[in-house]
Amino acid sequence: MQAITYYSSPIGLLELTANDCFLSGVCFVEHRRADNHKVPILEEALQQLHEYFNGKRLNFDIPLHLKGTDFQKKVWTALQKISYGDRVTYKDIAIAIGNPKAFRAVGNANNKNKLPIIIPCHRVIGSNHKLIGYEGGLWRKQWLLDHEKAIKKT
Repeated sequence: MQAITYYSSPIGLLELTANDCFLSGVCFVEHRRADNHKVPILEEALQQLHEYFNGKRLNFDIPLHLKGTDFQKKVWTALQKISYGDRVTYKDIAIAIGNPKAFRAVGNANNKNKLPIIIPCHRVIGSNHKLIGYEGGLWRKQWLLDHEKAIKKT
């Protein structure tokens, strides 16, 4: 059974989904559906998101259910290693996973990330150091980067 809850963040409403043991999704939504957060993992996710948005959490440590190809999982694991407040390029991630020419595939894997913010795909930018690609919209990506930069300075 999939449990659902919501978090009202500074960048919009987030829908969180999970099973009994693992967080499986974070999605930007406009409206709430049924809210049935009876599983402890969602309570923990809500707490960690609250801490993140209030500048008190730099890393998430929630058990995740990653559903994707082996390549995608390798990319998502590399994304989790990007330090809070840092920015890397798609090529940097391709190099980090041992496939330096796969930067387009890295971009596609980023696009398939079902756990934005938790798996920080917002920290990946173009090789020209411009913001490109973010399912939640580039304004949200910019907000997250600015938020982390401001907290990192303190």
